[in-house]
Amino acid sequence: MSNNDVMKKLRVALSLRDDDIIEILKLANFRTTKTELSAIFRADDHPNFQPCKDQLLRNFLNGLVIYKRGPMPKKEKKEEPNA
Repeated sequence: MSNNDVMKKLRVALSLRDDDIIEILKLANFRTTKTELSAIFRADDHPNFQPCKDQLLRNFLNGLVIYKRGPMPKKEKKEEPNA
C-alpha cells in the first residue's frame, strides 16, 4: 500500500476536507498548499499525479495526533535533592 493510498483512506475514514488536512499539517509545522494536496489524491494515471512522500505522511500523522489528542503536556522539571 502506497503513502497515497494511506492518505486517501485516512481522509475518507475521518471525513477530512483539504482545509482540514492543511490545518492538521500546520500543527506539525509543515506547510503545503491545496494544489499539492490535490496532486496526491489524484488517480495514478492522471498527468498531475504526485506520489506522497514519507515526510508529508509522517507530518500528517504527527499533526493528526495533536489534532485528536491535543498538544503534549510539558514535563515538569524534577529538582534533585541537594547532597
